[in-house]
Amino acid sequence: MPLGFLAVFFVWPVVAILRLGLAEGGVLDTLATGEVWRVVGFTVAQAAGSTAVAVLAGMPVAFLLARTRMPGLGLVRVIILVPFVLPSVVVGLAFRALMPDGGVWAIVLANAFFNVAVVARTVAGLWTHLDRRAEDAARGLGASRARTFTSVTLPALAPAIGSAAAVVFLFCATSFGVVLILGGARLRTLETEIYLRTVELLDLSGAAALSLLQLGAVVAALAIGAVARRRRETALKLRGRAESARRPAGGEWVVVALAYGVVAVLLVPVGTLVARSLSTLDGWRALTGFGYEGSLEISGLDAVRNSLAAATDATVLAVTLGTMASVVLVSLARNRVRYVEVVDTAFMLPLGVSAVTVGFGYLITLDLLPGDLRTSAALVPLAQALVVTPLVIRIMLPVLRSIDERLRQAAASLGAGPWRVWREVDVPMAGRSLLTAAAFGYVVALGEFGATSFLARPDTATLPVAIARLISRPGELNNQMAYAACTLLVVVTVAVVALVEWVRVPVGEF
Repeated sequence: MPLGFLAVFFVWPVVAILRLGLAEGGVLDTLATGEVWRVVGFTVAQAAGSTAVAVLAGMPVAFLLARTRMPGLGLVRVIILVPFVLPSVVVGLAFRALMPDGGVWAIVLANAFFNVAVVARTVAGLWTHLDRRAEDAARGLGASRARTFTSVTLPALAPAIGSAAAVVFLFCATSFGVVLILGGARLRTLETEIYLRTVELLDLSGAAALSLLQLGAVVAALAIGAVARRRRETALKLRGRAESARRPAGGEWVVVALAYGVVAVLLVPVGTLVARSLSTLDGWRALTGFGYEGSLEISGLDAVRNSLAAATDATVLAVTLGTMASVVLVSLARNRVRYVEVVDTAFMLPLGVSAVTVGFGYLITLDLLPGDLRTSAALVPLAQALVVTPLVIRIMLPVLRSIDERLRQAAASLGAGPWRVWREVDVPMAGRSLLTAAAFGYVVALGEFGATSFLARPDTATLPVAIARLISRPGELNNQMAYAACTLLVVVTVAVVALVEWVRVPVGEF
């Protein structure tokens, strides 16, 4: 069923839009232009820069989470995780408030802001398992702290750093809302260029050429990430778990100070956004209306209701499909089926392929299904579920893999059938991860902007789409209304992340 969903709602639309573009010809001409390769160059450069900043900022935080016993670490986990699941339009608006002129640095910092949690949580997951005795032995032999880190700790952490960097690069290279808001027409990535050519220029051959380039880059990044993730999981199995957290000593306090500095910096954009929304209550009152001179076709409250309904439907579908896919992947790996990593990578593809390509593909294919889904209210939840399902898999899969197979065998030997084994063994042990997957799926669907901005009709606009429309129209009331709506999404995101931290299930370990 998960592969069927992927085939119908991802592969079919993407292949259809690529075929349509290729049929018009001109793909090679598009790829031969200097403008396209300037876009490619900027896409790679800003993604590489954002990845470097995220890694440099995330490493001290990873040390804080993995190696220290400090009060308030639960709050730190919440703070660093909030940016990862904030809607891209919220982050774009927050950085536009801080850096009104936008530009390259605004894009790089905004994308890094999104992904510090990926680096911190992924690296901390492995760092927690490293035995301190190797470092203590190096220090005892006269190595400095810097030499000990570069010679002992850093090589051991390389699989986790590589895994995190590959995923962060993928997220940054396919960033849409942030680049659209902060780059405008001056700075374009492959994602925003595909949007421009598809929606405004109707240049399907050019969009198809860029989509092919992007698809190749995504597959390469996912392959690198899969190799790094496998190395990290192997390292975890070899090491087991070590008790490595203790009170910082000596120069470690410098790293702790850097980590808290990163956490403080992460609060600045969100704090600025909230302060702007509270500077006047006019924006909050305006949520019951349609914006300045009817900028919206529905009220802000109707957009909230649309968001809640679509996110609920998308979460139910994504959790169902993601859990089933995780069970299948665990079963394939347990039975040593070849190419299981290929299937795993296939499920991750929707994270990296242009949402515009998928959305436009929906409009030219889904009329062939019963009921013509192109005009159905289910179109937005389907697109959101496509984005959320890979995240559910990444949360559920490590937990299901860690369940001792002997427990299942014991239950089966006592007469339990497959469904009862699943109900009595897997569900209790994976219950918290299931709750975490549902919570994160909900908040990601609530803030999804790429595909939703292309598919939602004016009367079914979600809150992120309404925010984007407000900030693109003149009028101070529209800006105030957008800030209030963003703060509303921030509050929901913080509540969900706090719930995840309360159940304490690792998230972000890609």
